[in-house]
Amino acid sequence: MPLPSLLAVFAHPDDESLSAGGVLARHAAGGARTAVITATWAEGTRRAAELADALRILGSGEPRMLGYADARVPQSAPGRVRFCDAPLDESVRRLVVHIREFRPDIVVTHDAYGGLTGHPDHVHTHKVTALAVQAAGLDRLCPDAGLPWQPSALYLATHPDSAARTLGARLVREGRRMYSVPDTWVTATVDVRPWLEQKVGAILAHRSEVQRGALPGRLAVLPAADRESLLSTEWYIRHGPVATAMARTELTA
Repeated sequence: MPLPSLLAVFAHPDDESLSAGGVLARHAAGGARTAVITATWAEGTRRAAELADALRILGSGEPRMLGYADARVPQSAPGRVRFCDAPLDESVRRLVVHIREFRPDIVVTHDAYGGLTGHPDHVHTHKVTALAVQAAGLDRLCPDAGLPWQPSALYLATHPDSAARTLGARLVREGRRMYSVPDTWVTATVDVRPWLEQKVGAILAHRSEVQRGALPGRLAVLPAADRESLLSTEWYIRHGPVATAMARTELTA
């Protein structure tokens, strides 16, 4: 059974590799179409070039960048509005264009908390993506944004409480609040060890984040066994109309 096509929507360059790098590599290796949309940072910046390198490793084509500014880094998109401050209808419509053009079977994005860190750009990306997935299938919404297309499901990259208790201290800086969800909310638990080398390579391709000691940098200095324990499983919450039996196979079959 062929793997479904996958469109990932994340806030910043490196989120795609950290949150869903294993699933992206797995689907690409299985012959599925995959692509990544990044909400912040502009083409021509250093991090855009690093994103291109990461996506080549994951087999996810060229970057698709909305080009908004990072909430905390104005130079990420000089002269552009912060993603969190952009008109909601505008952001949703721009994402609908990509969904209708790529026509994915499933869409992956941040969970409603914005992942473990709760970054405001992550939270806003979740909101915009959830609205865009719904709008993309409605012909009277965004009628100038292409022919309607309804993905079968939206998957939210997340961490269950049990994993957060075990792994969170290594992934979130000391003193910062950590966000996770009840284990029972998790729909798909994906073992990505067969694609871990690609996932780690994609994370480390974000060289500026490695150099400044952000999460890719903290992962870079760990022994390989520790990186495996932190990165070899991905968790998702599924939203969509398809029956639960199929939901368990979309990302894990």
